[in-house]
Amino acid sequence: MSQKKVILGAVADDFTGATDLAALMARAGLSVSLRIGIPEPGTVSDADCEVVALKIRTEPVDEAVAEALKALVWLQEIGAGTFFWKYCSTFDSTAKGNIGPVAEAIMRQLGCNQTVYCPSFPENGRTVFQGHMFVGEELLSDSPMRAHPLTPMTDSNLLRLLNPQVTKPVGLVNRKTISGGVKAVQSRLAELDAEGISHIVLDAINDEDLSILGPAIAPMKFITGGSAIALPLVRALSGIGNDDRAALETPNTTNAPLVLSGSCSAMTQKQVARFASGHPSLKLEPLELALGGCALEKAKNWLESQPVNAPKLIYATADPDAVKQAQSTLGRDRAGQVVEDALAELAQFALQIGHRRFVVAGGESSGAVTKALAVEQLKIGQEIAPGVPWTYTRSGAFDIALALKSGNFGDENFFQHALECLQ
Repeated sequence: MSQKKVILGAVADDFTGATDLAALMARAGLSVSLRIGIPEPGTVSDADCEVVALKIRTEPVDEAVAEALKALVWLQEIGAGTFFWKYCSTFDSTAKGNIGPVAEAIMRQLGCNQTVYCPSFPENGRTVFQGHMFVGEELLSDSPMRAHPLTPMTDSNLLRLLNPQVTKPVGLVNRKTISGGVKAVQSRLAELDAEGISHIVLDAINDEDLSILGPAIAPMKFITGGSAIALPLVRALSGIGNDDRAALETPNTTNAPLVLSGSCSAMTQKQVARFASGHPSLKLEPLELALGGCALEKAKNWLESQPVNAPKLIYATADPDAVKQAQSTLGRDRAGQVVEDALAELAQFALQIGHRRFVVAGGESSGAVTKALAVEQLKIGQEIAPGVPWTYTRSGAFDIALALKSGNFGDENFFQHALECLQ
């Protein structure tokens, strides 16, 4: 029997971004499979869209490129028709990448002369105008992202950010062109291609812009961006125009909820404060975790002392000053790693003592927890907030629900709302 045609195959640079992308694809009424890590060769697909979640946003460039190309090989193997490289809607990366280097490597592998970059997610306040990224009403460089502990964004000009990451010229399709419609965008892309400009940033300030860009770029073999452009893109590729979120299945899982938060974003700080004000909570200190097992054992004892079916929170979320203090003592990488390791071990322990519903805040934390729970594939459920769905899988012998939240997504009541969605 021949394999079902995979309309779109995507590589995501972290796990929260992968669930974000899968959620937007699912809105189109398409079947979406989310793979945690690169599937084994020979693994087949019966989904309309496949997303491979990697943990490479802040990895060294060579390692990130190598992992992305391995994922691409599998997506080619299953016969994906169009390929997508997904990164954060705030375009955050290290000074050397990994957005541009991965994109160029995939272009070489696919034999593409040109690709586009569309990180805009208007529904979540991420927009691009004249090549500049805005977060809400602020330029990216003026937003809380300027103090991100791993990928501080101090420049809002996406062309200027992208240019040193790639070897070929960078250009822009601005909003004036986009307002002219699909043919105007395609004509401008053709002009830029004739000029030898390979990397094209796309303006987009609202969903109407995205609805034009989706069909305009659908003929391209390789596209990059945030998750929002994927919705009009897969609609153009599939010919399906409805919003079918209500039909998504919600498997039953035991009501044993735990929130784990490693993100230090401004919004997650508010979410942690709101949830902790009404529920049992425990704060993890990186400096204490780095000293050895005592702090982690105390956290396990605390967790075991709480009623398993009562909502509870364990967090390492902190303000920028506290993050800087930990990083100055431990080093940036070590400060983050001790938190990831602790949250991963606590997730494993929580599973053993009966927890089955996990909300995880932060891309690095989500990657650590998901790997610790030995998750290989996720089924996409209903969205809690734009780009943040509940997902369902098995961990060992247990059915579990996972919500993997990018740091700045959701409102202040996100954690409570997430748990209420499954009641």
